[in-house]
Amino acid sequence: MSEERKVMRVLSGETVFPPPIWLMRQAGRYLPEYRETRKTAGSFLDLCYAPKLAMEVTLQPIRRFGFDAAILFSDILVIPDALKRDVRFEEGRGPLMTPIDAAGIAKLDGSRLLEHLAPVLETVSRVRQALPHETTLLGFCGAPWTVATYMIAGHGTPDQAPARLFAYREPEAFDALLDLLADLSAEYLCAQIEAGADAVQIFDSWAGVLGEVEFERFCVKPTAKIINLVRQRHPAARIIAFAKGAGLLLSTYRQKVGADAVGLDWSVPLSFAKELQKQGPVQGNLDPMRVVAGGCALDEGVDRILQELGDGPLVFNLGHGITPQANPDHVKQLVERVRSA
Repeated sequence: MSEERKVMRVLSGETVFPPPIWLMRQAGRYLPEYRETRKTAGSFLDLCYAPKLAMEVTLQPIRRFGFDAAILFSDILVIPDALKRDVRFEEGRGPLMTPIDAAGIAKLDGSRLLEHLAPVLETVSRVRQALPHETTLLGFCGAPWTVATYMIAGHGTPDQAPARLFAYREPEAFDALLDLLADLSAEYLCAQIEAGADAVQIFDSWAGVLGEVEFERFCVKPTAKIINLVRQRHPAARIIAFAKGAGLLLSTYRQKVGADAVGLDWSVPLSFAKELQKQGPVQGNLDPMRVVAGGCALDEGVDRILQELGDGPLVFNLGHGITPQANPDHVKQLVERVRSA
């Protein structure tokens, strides 16, 4: 059945034109229907853990735009939340939690991970049943490095200096944290696949702040471990790896981590993206600001990507998540431009 889904065909290496399309953060604050649903949920995490509401917001962009894939509505920090790191989200500040130290890392217990995340897995099952047959369902997790940056600092920072400094000062503790997060992430992704996800994406949103050696140790190694563990249970699993800001380090990233497709941020030159596409499917990489701008800027950005990458395996997407100020009419323009190519 999944072979009929365009995104799955591309992730298997097939060229489909016009390419299938979905957008990172396609369910979210730019949609008025999301904002209405959000009001009824309580906190942001309450929304993530309410299967009926999380299903509703996952489906909203599918109903409105007919994307070729739905991505589970959740957050990369549900794993630290399952580890009892007092995760909370504050308006204007984003995610917050108590910073962890080496002693705290040694005490982490992930034995009740799937029990804690059972509502999220229920959402996956509900969404798969409710989706049109031809629509791919994507699950996801945060990559260990990116999740660890929030756990170390207790909040987001511009350059993740707290996590980088901790990794240099406490290398054994930091490696232990990445290792645990890799194990738990693999368990979580397997559970999502078993609940009905067709494919999964690993988000390494802070890969771009690392040097070459650190990228290998903090991004490549734990992501490769996740993918290896998932494939031990699900050999045919389709996996997208997205290391935002990794630049030239992407040249060997796919092979080293074992991903089927590589997500590309908007800073990746299309000439380089074309070289990466020779290795296998790519996903991306429109600048989200073009969606905010709309008009000719949006059309030109779409057309360039289609011209450069449309003759190979491509999942059309943004180079990062859609922003809250994006106009839904511009998203409609984007979808129509891709599909009329």
